[in-house]
Amino acid sequence: MLLKDKTVIVTGGSRGIGSGIVVACAKHGADVVINYYGDNDAMYNKRSAIGGIIEQVEAHGRKAVALEGNIADPETSKALVDAAVKHFGKVDVLAANAGICQFHSFLDMPADILKQTTDVNLHGVYFAAQAAANQMKAQGTGGAIVATSSIGALVGGSMQTHYNPTKSAVHSLMQSCAIALGPYGIRCNSVMPGAVLTDLNVEDLSDPEKRDYFTKRIPLGRFGEPADIGDCVVFLASDMARYVTGAGLLIDGGMFVNLQ
Repeated sequence: MLLKDKTVIVTGGSRGIGSGIVVACAKHGADVVINYYGDNDAMYNKRSAIGGIIEQVEAHGRKAVALEGNIADPETSKALVDAAVKHFGKVDVLAANAGICQFHSFLDMPADILKQTTDVNLHGVYFAAQAAANQMKAQGTGGAIVATSSIGALVGGSMQTHYNPTKSAVHSLMQSCAIALGPYGIRCNSVMPGAVLTDLNVEDLSDPEKRDYFTKRIPLGRFGEPADIGDCVVFLASDMARYVTGAGLLIDGGMFVNLQ
């Protein structure tokens, strides 16, 4: 129960890594405000998963509040903080997780895809961190912000020239926020997931040969699961990581260090 009676805001929490973060936080005793975006569900031709995630939170004896909104809009982050204060009285943790990645080649990258990716992946984290940090400062009890970066922040990708730079920027943002917010007792860190099967990459990894290649690249021999990331977010958000700020935690089964 590393987050017992804490209030956590999770952006992009209805599916994928976000859902793993939500459930892990509830499992460790937190109440959760979950942000999701309906258009994101439509993008991947899936029915909204938010109802099922709320049920999982409640199964762990905790409460959940869902709020739909585009995280690229600063008003969404303000509304999330307001909802947390209204329902639970405070904000202890922000897991800034919402992100998109529409794979596309570089030479003909449409400007609107580049802008949308930057707006969601970087600006969305910025607005969420700013709104949560202002509430944490006002409370005077510190807090923790954990942003979802990516192994892509450390490597290149021919179909991810728009995505990887945003994830590098997210980690850099957490480093700067660690300095800016340290005086208020607010710790800021990032997690860097490797190959985790989610809606973002399920089509890209649908080729059996590509899946087999990635599996062999991972020393632990399997793709990551959302729960693998969620547990690490809980650690960074908890008092067990009380002296950790400005750090990036690579969660990739060893793929990054495997050159073979």
